[in-house]
Amino acid sequence: MNERELRQSVLDIVGRLEVRGFNHGSSGNVSCRIGEDVLITPTGGNSSNTTIDELVHLKCDGTVVGDGLPSSEWHMHLAILNAYPHVNAVVHTHADCCVALSCLAKPIPAFHYMVASFGGNDVPCAPYATFGTRALADGAVAALKQRKACLLANHGMIAVGKGLQAAFDLTVKLETLARQYLLACQAGAPAILADDEMARVVERYGSYGRAALPA
Repeated sequence: MNERELRQSVLDIVGRLEVRGFNHGSSGNVSCRIGEDVLITPTGGNSSNTTIDELVHLKCDGTVVGDGLPSSEWHMHLAILNAYPHVNAVVHTHADCCVALSCLAKPIPAFHYMVASFGGNDVPCAPYATFGTRALADGAVAALKQRKACLLANHGMIAVGKGLQAAFDLTVKLETLARQYLLACQAGAPAILADDEMARVVERYGSYGRAALPA
């Protein structure tokens, strides 16, 4: 994929997040690697006011290549990409159910086996920090250790992936699980799966979708 195609892919993801109602106005942001550097949505950017040429090209130290003002959350995106070389794309949204749970400042526990698809027996919640700060970036990096997503207390969520589509798919899955957890909590106290069962599910996710080997 050349640079122009990659820029279009970022903008496509921004639009798809808005169609699903995960971001409104200028909320949320998307980034991905471009070689050794990073492409990120501009501050205040959304699908209606941003062209592919207005996506901001950053060096890994935060230096802007060319023109543009990056998203206010650029510290967080760069910190995640610098900390985790296996991550190539970061999606941050203010999706309703994730935001609602983030305001409880607690992780999403193993109420459903699909929580394991994020890497463990919960989806952590990073502690609250002012948006756009290094403190928020540091909290997000810590929460994403051995995880593919996290909540940001009183703020929203982050999902990461090997590519933009993978990060988008995890974003959709996390918002779905967040909604289901809220529904379950309204009916009572959800049963939480044991750690050993979640470990088995994590292991099974490692081969999920691959053709079964003959016995």
